[in-house]
This record gives sequence, C-alpha cells and structure tokens, in this order.
Amino acid sequence: MATTDENMNVEKRSLNFIEQQVEKDLAEGKNGGRLQTRFPPEPNGYLHIGHAKAIALDFGIAERYGGICNLRFDDTNPIKEDTEYIENIEHDIRWLGFKWANVYYASDYFQELWDFAVWLIKQGRAYVDEQSAEIIAQQKGTTTRPGTNSPFRDRPVEENLRLFEFMNSGEATPGTYVLRAKIDMSHPNMHFRDPLIYRVLNIPHIRTGNKWNAYPMYDFTHGQSDFLEGVTHSLCTLEFVEHRPLYDLFVTWMKEYKGETENIEDNRPRQTEFNKLNLSYTLMSKRNLLALVQAGMVSGWDDPRMPTICGFRRRGYSPESIIKFIDKIGYTTYDALNEMALLESAVRDDLNTRAQRVSAVLDPVKVVITNYPEGQTEELIAVNNPENEADGTHAIEFGREIWIEREDFMREAEKKFLRLAPGKEVRLKNAYIIKCDEEHPCDVDEEGRVTTIYCTYDPETRSGLPGANRKIKGKTLHWVSCAHAVKAEVRLYDRLWKVENPRDELAAVREAQNCDNVTGMRQIINPDSLTVLTTCYVEPYAATMQPGDYLQFQRIGYFMADPDTTAEHPVFNKTVGLKDTWSKKK
Repeated sequence: MATTDENMNVEKRSLNFIEQQVEKDLAEGKNGGRLQTRFPPEPNGYLHIGHAKAIALDFGIAERYGGICNLRFDDTNPIKEDTEYIENIEHDIRWLGFKWANVYYASDYFQELWDFAVWLIKQGRAYVDEQSAEIIAQQKGTTTRPGTNSPFRDRPVEENLRLFEFMNSGEATPGTYVLRAKIDMSHPNMHFRDPLIYRVLNIPHIRTGNKWNAYPMYDFTHGQSDFLEGVTHSLCTLEFVEHRPLYDLFVTWMKEYKGETENIEDNRPRQTEFNKLNLSYTLMSKRNLLALVQAGMVSGWDDPRMPTICGFRRRGYSPESIIKFIDKIGYTTYDALNEMALLESAVRDDLNTRAQRVSAVLDPVKVVITNYPEGQTEELIAVNNPENEADGTHAIEFGREIWIEREDFMREAEKKFLRLAPGKEVRLKNAYIIKCDEEHPCDVDEEGRVTTIYCTYDPETRSGLPGANRKIKGKTLHWVSCAHAVKAEVRLYDRLWKVENPRDELAAVREAQNCDNVTGMRQIINPDSLTVLTTCYVEPYAATMQPGDYLQFQRIGYFMADPDTTAEHPVFNKTVGLKDTWSKKK
C-alpha cells in the first residue's frame, strides 16, 4: 500500500509517535494494509475535554490515512449506563467535527463473548470461582510475592459449564460466583493472575433487557470487540500499558477459537498508549464530575465551569479551539499537567477570527453629553469583525445619555490615567470624542458613589469624519446608549477549584480526614467560581444573539448567549478574557 504524504493526504508536519507507527504498519502491509480505529466510551457520564483528545486522535488518524473510525459504546456495566449519556456522547462528537463510520455496542457481542467463554472453559482455560472478592484479591499476591491458586482452579469442565450457566440464570447472587481465566498465578504482571472475565449482576441492560444476568469484564470485552470489528489500531491512554499483554493474549485466544491462526501477528489489532490530557485547576473523572452534579455543587453536566465538552460549548468555546489546543500539546508516552492558560490562549486565538464585536457595559454609570441635542438619536456603523470583512457591519444607536464602565472614570485621576476624568478627553468607539466637565464633572449619592458624569462632545470628530483623526491622550472607551440598551445578566467564571492539582489534593484530603469524595470536594472547591451580574447593559444587536453565536464584548472579553437567555432577559456567559489572567493568579 502506498504510504507517501501525497497518497495518504497527510499534512506536511512532524508526525507523532503513533502516526509513525501507523505509517510503519501500513508500509509493512499489516492487516492487509487497512486502517481502522474506534472511539469506545462507556455511556456512564458526559464526555470531558480529556475524551476530546482521544476523539481527535481516533478520528483524526482514520481521516488522515484514508481509514475509518467507528463509535463503540462500552456498555458492559448496566449499573451506571443510560441512553441520556449515549445521545450526548454522539452530539459531542458531531459538535467537535467528526463522523463515525458505524455505531457499535459491546453488547452487540455478548453472545459471541459468552460462546467464547464457554470454549475457554472446555479448553481448560477458564473456571468458575465462588470465593469472595476480598479472598480473591488476597490470593493474587503482590508485585513482589506470587499469588496462590484458588481451590476451585481445577474444577472439572462439566461443573464449570453448569455453574457458568447458573451465573446467567438470574438465580445466582451477585458476588458469589465469577468466571476467571486460568493463566498464571505467579506471573510478574498482576493482570495475568487468573483475571476475572465474567461476574453476576442480575440487572436489566438498556439494550438487551433481561437476557443477560452475567456480564463480561472490560479486559475480556475490549480486545475481543476490537478483533470482531476489524480494528487495526486500538489507541488507549497510558493506564492500559500493563493491560496490553492480557489484551494481546485474549485476542490470540479469540483467533484460535475462530480458527484464524495463520499470520496471527500480521492480522490483529495493535494497542498503543498515549498520555492523558491533564489540566491545571481541573478535575477530570466522570465519577467525580457526577458527584459534583448530584451534590448540587454545579448546575449540571453542562455547567460552564465543568470540563465537559457540553460545558465548554455552553461557555462559548469553539470546537476548532479545542482541537487546536490538543494539536498544540500533542501526544507523548508520559503524563504532564498542562496549564489552563494554554487552553485559553488557543480559545482566544480562535475566537478572535470568528467573534462578532459588540458593546456591553457590565458595571454601568451614566454619562450625560450636555451639548448634544435632547431627543436626538443617530445611527452609527460598527464593524462586526475586523478580522473578516465578509462579516459586514451593523448599526448602533447614539444619543445624549450613554452608559460607560464605572472603572473608566475617576474623580481625582493621576496623570497616567488615560480614561475619563475632569478635564480629560476620550474617544467613544465608533462615535465622538468627549470631554469631562471640569467645574461639575459628576453627581454623587450620599455614600459618595458616582451616579452621573457630565461631558461635552466635539461634533466634528464622529468616526468617519476628518475630525476623527484629531489626536488625544485619552483611550477609546466602549459604551451603549441609555435609551436603546437592553438590560442583561452576565455570568463571570473563575476556576472551579482552589488548588492547581485537585485530583491529588482531593486524595490527600480524603486520606487525612477519612472523608468521602463530596466532603473532600467541598473543602477545595472555589466558592467564588461564579459571579452573576444582573445590572448590565448590551447594545440591541447583541441582545439578538443566540447560543452558538460567538461574541466579543469590546475591551472585556469573549462571551456567548446562554441557553437560559430569552428575548426579555438576555443572559451571557463569559468565555475567556482578552488577556491571560491565570499566570497572575498563581
């Protein structure tokens, strides 16, 4: 099979170690020169950004080398699985921009796996054990001490077959019987010490109903599913390195069962491991994320503070920015903690090219332009996106009274303060130059808080007129018209956790205080991770935006309308600021 960049449609860039291995396998004609991958999530929660890294690799490799990638749900544990998760996993993959060739389920192979297990029993390679999980664990030994054989290891084949059938009858009590592969209790790899391959659950399955009461274990299911589907490259994270020899052994046994022993090494799925995506100030475990949801510490799986793909989507991240971040950090064979600042940098770079520029004032104070005609309104033109001329323009209304940010005015300003202050000039974005009155610059309330600022404007300096080029020392401020602005709610987000590595910190808290996960989480969660502003104003054009429309609130940051938004009550989530703030917080 041809392997040139031209024929393979591979980008001209350095290949990661997985791509190098794929090219080598294709050049050597492994698996008949085919390439097939799979993304195998368990439907027991929503996908997080760590899964996005696996998705980008599984689907990306297939796309680049002319192969296919299947979506396979690892639905071997009916205790935790739900169709809600299946639907959202599919939606997240599509949103990230990938398409699967086929959808499969591990449950598609339950009968085949059962028949294979029966064959193993008849071959003397599997037996039913009825010891407790605690005793089995003790008998496995340690990394320095070999295990001891189960007293049931040499049960007659007929008895094992009868008990295996009983395990699936619905009459066996969960935890009383397991089927184990008979390998080697003294093997240096602990996974070879007669691993469990079936257990009794007696729980209906979301797809197979009550047909099965005994279910296969992950290690017994994964490799066989890969083999039965025709997967050539099984890409996993690093915790599966020690599982790989068992994966290969079970595949070899399956090929023997199928009678496919010719060229066994050239025609089999190959497992390759890569590093997980770990982010600072982020906890990425579906078990812990589910605990956050169930304990009410977040509003749901799609809370914008969550590292879930749907959470990032709701917050305003683009799929392109996530993929660009993953490309930037790459794939290695060692784990590392990536800085959240790096992800936000990728988001800023991407949104800069696609976000519509609008005006919004989050902490408003009124400005009255005393020499502007009362009752007069004029329409000014604002560019939607200076990075893309094709995005066009929109009209903004200007009048005698406008809102500006409170921090853009100081009653007693130092010389270096280049915003609005008594006697100082500033330029209003897309509008005029205004000057703050020196004799009566503002009104204040009983607490000394500024309520109204008084200015005059220069009518010759409107944007687009020759006078607009007049140079001033002051900055350009954003604003919205008081008469036209729409009141809005704005939600600002900070890190969800107070510590850089919440996974290790949570483990330390649990050990030190002997507490459960939720109790430990409450001690390290950031109580200030969400700030809700309810007295903000946005220009009318911004108020028409819907979830999925990328916005830049000028001089503030990137935002997106939340699904909670309505025509009467716009709600916006802050995606990311215009500048990195993470480094300053360390």
